[in-house]
Amino acid sequence: MHKDKIRQALIELLYRNSYGVVISNIVISGAAVYVLRNAVSGSWLAGWVGALYLLIILRVLASRRFFSRPRDSRSIMRWAWLAAAFTWASGLLWGTLGWVGFLPDAPIVLSFTVIVLTGLVCGTVPSLSAFPPALIGSILVTVLPIAVRCILTDSDISGAFLFLLASLVAINFYYCRITYRMLRETVSLRLENESLVGHLQEERDRAQAADRAKTRFLAAASHDLRQPIHALSLLVSTLAVLGQRGNVASGDARDLATRAKSAVSNLGGLLNALLDISRLDAGIVTIANETVSLRDLFRDLRDEFAAEANQRGLDWRIVNSDLLIDSDPMMLRRILNNLLSNAFRYTKAGGVLLGCRRRGNSVEIQVLDTGSGIPADQQTMVFEEFMQLQNPARDRTQGLGLGLAIVRRTAELLQHPLRLVSVPGRGSMFSITVPRARSVGSPLQSGRPSPAAGITAGIILVEDEKEVADAMVRLLTLEGHRIYAGRSAEEVLRVHSEALVAGSAPVDLIVADYRLQHGATGLDAIQALCDHIGRRVPAIIVTGDTSPSRLKEVSASRARILHKPITGEELREAIHAALEDFEPEPRG
Repeated sequence: MHKDKIRQALIELLYRNSYGVVISNIVISGAAVYVLRNAVSGSWLAGWVGALYLLIILRVLASRRFFSRPRDSRSIMRWAWLAAAFTWASGLLWGTLGWVGFLPDAPIVLSFTVIVLTGLVCGTVPSLSAFPPALIGSILVTVLPIAVRCILTDSDISGAFLFLLASLVAINFYYCRITYRMLRETVSLRLENESLVGHLQEERDRAQAADRAKTRFLAAASHDLRQPIHALSLLVSTLAVLGQRGNVASGDARDLATRAKSAVSNLGGLLNALLDISRLDAGIVTIANETVSLRDLFRDLRDEFAAEANQRGLDWRIVNSDLLIDSDPMMLRRILNNLLSNAFRYTKAGGVLLGCRRRGNSVEIQVLDTGSGIPADQQTMVFEEFMQLQNPARDRTQGLGLGLAIVRRTAELLQHPLRLVSVPGRGSMFSITVPRARSVGSPLQSGRPSPAAGITAGIILVEDEKEVADAMVRLLTLEGHRIYAGRSAEEVLRVHSEALVAGSAPVDLIVADYRLQHGATGLDAIQALCDHIGRRVPAIIVTGDTSPSRLKEVSASRARILHKPITGEELREAIHAALEDFEPEPRG
C-alpha cells in the first residue's frame, strides 16, 4: 500500500510538470520557426508546428482530465504510460527538427539546433525523472534522428558531435537515476510524515477522549461511592438517637440492620466492580482456557436466574446445546451473568432467552430480551462505565452501570467478539462469539474446592493502623495462628527476635498492608523480612488501592492480594491458599 501511494504521488508530479513542458515547447517552437524560416521548406515547417501544437492541446486536455478524476492503483499506471507516450511523441517531433536543422554549412541554424536539442535533453531530468521510461524514451527519440544525420553527413564536426550526443545521453541517464531515487525518498518521507501526523492526531483525540471519560468516570464513581456511605452515616446517627432515648426496639434494630446491610452490599458491589475494571486495565488477569460444556454452563445459569425470573414474572427460557467450546469458564460465566442480569433488569414484560448458534468453527452465544431496546445512536455508549440510559436517577436497585463495561473489557481480553443488535420497543440481543473446542474431552470443573480446615501457622503481620492491626491479631489468634505484629518491618523484627529468645518462633506467612508509614510499602517490608529470615516466604498484600499500576506491581511480586474491605472468611481462605500453593525455592 505504501509503494502504491509513492507511485501515485510520482505520477501526479509527472503531470504537474507537464504544464511547464508545454510552455517551453510553445516558446521554443516560436524561436525555431523564426530561425529556420529561410533554411527549411515552409510547408514542412507549418506541418511540424501544427503537429506540435496538436500534441500540446492533447497533453493539456489529458492533464486536466487526470486531475479531475479519481485514481486508484490500477488506473495510475495507465495514466503514466499515456504521459510517457506524449513525451515520446514530443521528443520525436523535436528530433525531426534536429534532422532538418543539422546544416554544417549554415552555422547559425546548426548552432541553434544544437542549443535547442541540448536544452531539451537536459530539461527532461527535472520534468520526467518521476517516471524513468518517459525520460529514457524521450531522450532517445530526440537524439536518434540527429545522430543518424551525423553518421550520414560527411562533415568534420560529425564525429565530435556524435561524441557530444553520447556523453549528453549518458550524463542525463545518470542524473535521471539519482533524481528518481531522491524523488522517491522525498515522497516516502512526506507520506511517512503525513501518516505520523495522522497518528499523532488520533492519539491526541484518544487521549482527550480518555481524559473526558476519566473525568466522567471519577464523577460518577464519587457519587455512587458517597451514596451508600451517606446512607450508613444517617443510619448510624438514627441508631445513636434511638440509643440515647433508651433501649432500641427489636423491630427498629432489625430494620436499621437490614438497611445498613443493603448499604454495605451496595458499597461492596461497587468496590468489587471497580476492582474488576482496574484488574482488566492493568492486564494482570490470567486467562485459563479449557473445554467448556455449554449444556452444563446453561444449566447452571438457568438455575441461578430462575428465582429472579419468577419474582419479576418473566418467561425464562434456555435452548440447550451439546456443543463444547474453548474459553476461560470463570470469565465466560461472568460475561453471561452480567448480560443476563442486564436483560432481566430492563425487561418489564415478556421474557429472556439464552441460546447459541453455530458460526463455522465458532459458537455465538446469544442473550435475547423483550425489553425497551436501545436506540442505534446510543448502542456504543452502553458499554461505557456508569452509563445507564434507563436509570437517570441512579437508582441503586437498577445496578451500578459497570456490568457492560466489564463485559466489554473481558471479551476483549478473551478475544471473543461482542455484538449488540437492538430495536427500540422490541428488545435487544447481546452475543459473544467463542471458538469451538478442537478436541473432545472431559470438561474441567470451574469450581475450586474449599480450603482445608485446621491449618495453623506462624504469621508476621505488618499493619500501621492500630485498630485494624488489633482486629486482625484477635481474629487470627482465634483461628489458632501465632502472630508477630508490628507497624513496620523493623518493629516486627524486634517482636520476632523477642519470641526467638523465648523459644521456637517459626514464620510461615507474611501479611502486610501496602501503604505503611514514612512512604514504605508492604512489598518493601516483605523483602526486608525475607532477607532477615534467609528464605522466601509466602506473602499476602492487603490494600485499598485499585490503580492498574499498583495492581501490576503487586502481581509482579508473586504476593497474593486482598482488597479492602475484607471479611474474616476471605482472609482465612487467602491464608490457606497461600500456604497450600506456595512452592519453596530450590536449594543451591
